[in-house]
Amino acid sequence: MKTVIAQGTFDILHPGHVHYLTDAAARGDELHVIIARRENVTHKAKPVLPDRQRRDMVAALDVVDEAHLGHPEDIFVPIEEIQPDVIVLGYDQHHDADGIRSALEARGIDCAVERASARQPNYEGELLSTGRIIERILRERVE
Repeated sequence: MKTVIAQGTFDILHPGHVHYLTDAAARGDELHVIIARRENVTHKAKPVLPDRQRRDMVAALDVVDEAHLGHPEDIFVPIEEIQPDVIVLGYDQHHDADGIRSALEARGIDCAVERASARQPNYEGELLSTGRIIERILRERVE
């Protein structure tokens, strides 16, 4: 059995997330998704939705076998527990694939690190970014 890990914030689920997770799931037999805890998100705005809600929404997707909250202090703890064959990074995630490979090797974790494919909008106005969804809400709903 080939185990795959995907990870991210998954604040407001959108078609870009579904594409990423579907792409990751296609690379193995079992997909585990690690959802970043709010306090660990430092590279962008903190998520709007609570940790457990984001985990539960990701877990509800058919392509996901298990969804986990990330470790509060060490992002590699769930990876050590799951022992994946492949970690699939989102095509636009800020992570340095070579840096992750080095950290995995230092911890004795033998797995590949790959990038998911990009997804382009299927029609005009389709939003593939949580940030863009929030911007539109603020623009169109806030008086």
